[in-house]
Amino acid sequence: MLNPVQTAAGMPARGHEPIRLLLVDDSAVARAVIARMVEGMAGFEVVAAVSNVAGALDYLVDRRVDAILLDLEMPGVHGLAGLPDLLAAGQGAKVLVVSSAADEGAGAAVQALALGAADTLVKPGIGNFAGRFAAVLEDRLRRLFDTMGEPDRPVPTPMRAPGEFDIVAVGASTGGIHALSQMLRAIPPDFQPPILITQHLPASFTPYIATQLAVLAGRPCDVADDHMRIRPGRIYVAPGHSHLRCVRAGDLIAIRLSREPVASGCTPSVDPMLESVAAAYGARALAVMLSGMGRDGAVGAARLVEGGGSLIVQDRESSVVWGMPGAIAGLAAAVLPPAEIGRIVGSGRRLS
Repeated sequence: MLNPVQTAAGMPARGHEPIRLLLVDDSAVARAVIARMVEGMAGFEVVAAVSNVAGALDYLVDRRVDAILLDLEMPGVHGLAGLPDLLAAGQGAKVLVVSSAADEGAGAAVQALALGAADTLVKPGIGNFAGRFAAVLEDRLRRLFDTMGEPDRPVPTPMRAPGEFDIVAVGASTGGIHALSQMLRAIPPDFQPPILITQHLPASFTPYIATQLAVLAGRPCDVADDHMRIRPGRIYVAPGHSHLRCVRAGDLIAIRLSREPVASGCTPSVDPMLESVAAAYGARALAVMLSGMGRDGAVGAARLVEGGGSLIVQDRESSVVWGMPGAIAGLAAAVLPPAEIGRIVGSGRRLS
């Protein structure tokens, strides 16, 4: 087991310095087991392992890490209570919550994501670390730090403000919950255009996400259902098992859910949402792409812009992963942090 100042040695790097991890878990067994797992991952090293939030904050006073693996259920300061301080002290370090309290659908997992955690992973019981956990942990870490295939994209200048719009369609994945929180807080309560959201998360998370977003936005938020009418002043979140589409029937526009395979392999996928918004709203549509890995939404965003709609994407600096927004930055009217995006969105025309 590593103490707070021990440095793991011998970790092979991927052409650069190894990615440095700080473990925060009150279980000595869990710290030791996870540290051994990381030792087998090329390009990663555990630089310290501490038993509580206070120890982590002490370590971060004069040392930097790239990622923090954070348990939630700890004596003293709970992981959720300490998360904002850890993010501030980490100065850009990504937080991966590894906790038995992060089970799919658990409110704690949704709260952690809303507070700024990059991702969550269920920690098995002490006697059940064997099996797939090590592989899943490595996959989550590599996804957070793998920037291969994401070259710099052109950023449009000068920025042009989006025109008036009747709908806002938001796509997001890894890091998106926190970005959504910041964006929605900046939109005024009297904002009327409906907001559609496709966020990559399991279906069991969706009800918690809807509840959280309703509180943050100060407006009703529904889990989208088939044939649900899209109404002003409301938010609609794609369920985790289906794509969210919108269809026009005369003067009314309603939601249609579908489950067909898409090029990105994602369910729900941002592409069907943006393609259908382009067809239903044309130049009156505004799309927003927030933090996320991969290229889901690139096809739909291109279709929306071709139809005269506007696009805003999150900037690289504030994104946990600049895959989805970076893939379409060259099409965007603006590239901004989430709160600034919210202020621009909030300036749109209010519907009667």
